[in-house]
Amino acid sequence: MKNLVCDPKLFDKDLSGTVTIVTGANSGTGLATVQQLVKQGAHVIAACRRVAAGQEAVGSIEGERGSVEVMELDLASLASVRSFVQAFAEKHDRLDALVNNAGVMNTPEGKTVDGFETQFGVNHLGHFLLTELLLDTLKKSAPSRIVCVASAAHAGMSGKVAELHLDDLDFERRGYDPTLSYNQSKLAMVIYARHLAGRLEGTGVSAFSVHPGWVRSNLIKHTMPTWVQNWVMRPFGGLMGLMGPEEGAQTQLHCLLDDDAPKHSGEFYSQNAMFYEDKKDKAGGWPMRSPNPLVYDDALAARLFDVSNELVGLAQA
Repeated sequence: MKNLVCDPKLFDKDLSGTVTIVTGANSGTGLATVQQLVKQGAHVIAACRRVAAGQEAVGSIEGERGSVEVMELDLASLASVRSFVQAFAEKHDRLDALVNNAGVMNTPEGKTVDGFETQFGVNHLGHFLLTELLLDTLKKSAPSRIVCVASAAHAGMSGKVAELHLDDLDFERRGYDPTLSYNQSKLAMVIYARHLAGRLEGTGVSAFSVHPGWVRSNLIKHTMPTWVQNWVMRPFGGLMGLMGPEEGAQTQLHCLLDDDAPKHSGEFYSQNAMFYEDKKDKAGGWPMRSPNPLVYDDALAARLFDVSNELVGLAQA
């Protein structure tokens, strides 16, 4: 499968003086995104659950035009999200971009610190609270951008549908299924990005959701042994769309750097994906219409926003 790649001219942009937050920045597409932005002069906050791992990962970036600092952020804890935002505000008065990149996939049944189903809690709710708490700073720094790294799974995966059960987000009635949970969490991210773009219209802040592609990373560890994906499948993985982190970062970098992207705020940008059912969708598109009609259900989006607000404690704020 042919990978979509950024226009090389985008990597010539001078990002000096800009500030970007990238969650899950100690490996995979998150680290590749940090490396590229710093190379172009940006100051990047690598928001990582494991600070030591983050510091080790970004150590090799020293000497580039920009700079990077590692800050602790555990998306499975709402208190950690709030602490991160407070610590960020004490150091920085501007934010040019937020990349909601971190995530978990197909985890065993479990709960976050606050009692939410793990995948929905980390992938959606943690990023939801982070984004909402940073909106004022993003508005003050406009033009600015928000990129929510979702997945082709928001349209279904492994023959299992992607639906949003707002009355049973924690799978207490349905019985837990790791794939259905992952699909639901990523669908929530895509719906939220589109709803967010509508709320932010006229503010100079644009929002996007993206599918980065099937990337060689540790994300797969609960689905198959990482060595099977990263080594056994490597010789023929390209035929299936399997790619490295630098290739997987292309879609989010395009949304961060392309001059025309803000004209498509709220839209879905996808790398190629063999998992899409319809053949026409498999090549991806920057942007493309999501194969899941639920993405365009405005009433569902409004309910998701209200429920998310209540769950993270913003409804009373």
